[in-house]
Amino acid sequence: MGIKVGIIGCGSITKFRHAPEYKANPNVDEIVFFDRNAERAEALAKEFGGRAVKTVEELYNDPRIVAISDCSSNEAHHINTSNALLHGKHVLCEKPLAINVKYAEEILVAQAKSGKKLMVGHNQRFSKAHQKAKELIDKKELGEVLTFKTSFGHQGPESWGVNKSNTTWFFKKERSHSGVAGDLGIHKIDLIHYLLDDEITDVHAYTGALDKVDENGHPIEVCDNVVCALKTKKGRLGTASFSWTYYGSEDNSTTIYCQKGVIKIYHHPKYQLIIERNDGEVTNYQLEPIQTNDNQTNSGVIDSFISSIINDEEPMVTGQQALLTLRVIEKILAGS
Repeated sequence: MGIKVGIIGCGSITKFRHAPEYKANPNVDEIVFFDRNAERAEALAKEFGGRAVKTVEELYNDPRIVAISDCSSNEAHHINTSNALLHGKHVLCEKPLAINVKYAEEILVAQAKSGKKLMVGHNQRFSKAHQKAKELIDKKELGEVLTFKTSFGHQGPESWGVNKSNTTWFFKKERSHSGVAGDLGIHKIDLIHYLLDDEITDVHAYTGALDKVDENGHPIEVCDNVVCALKTKKGRLGTASFSWTYYGSEDNSTTIYCQKGVIKIYHHPKYQLIIERNDGEVTNYQLEPIQTNDNQTNSGVIDSFISSIINDEEPMVTGQQALLTLRVIEKILAGS
């Protein structure tokens, strides 16, 4: 007997990640879709062989639905995820967990009350190159980590969003709240926490709406670029850049500088992980290409979530970890 899952929100993240990955998971036997736009839910139900419901309450109140993916826009996560948890569902919430720390804390209260699992879709932890890099860092293959730099940028969400235009909710302050910081930056902050087993505590950041305009030709209300300097609890120093205006190929790279060499992740098209030792030795790893908006491969997030439910294990990305990451994003948006 497989698991029945519900999905709230039927935009691009559902169409390209959640729905196909649930469909491919052998432990899932039905997907139930809800979107405020009923036609979108119907279209995905048809495409993935599930069914659509007219109200979100139908998902909450269906005793056979064990788990729910919250793929709604950012400003609704604290409402949908909290409600789903309090109705006894395990929840996979897309990132960011909420638009601010206060709302994220409300979700964690709901989770504690429900006793259900909450996982957050920080998918960079699941890539083979990042997992291999973590293994090398944990073993201190290159000694201690000293500094780091990380970057995530592409041409912007208007080419990815469901309506393929600059009317996208990502550009709206009341819906996205955090712009590129919450869209791309949050991935890399979580990744640094994961790779270094550390926490960013100090931030100096510049944010700007440098180039993107809304459907009326006005500069967008949220940032399209972020550049920041970071310091961790353990004293490591680093820099990070996040952008919706890299008008060429996507950049999703991270460099970790250690006492005995350098770890380069997603710098090279063929070798996703390169280790350069201080004695001149270089090791190239061919693992798997990074997921991009144009190259949708299985993220591993859904499989991990379903596995945590079936095996009653702690999810790979917990609400608490997502809250720590969101704290850093809040500091970035505040500039310090």
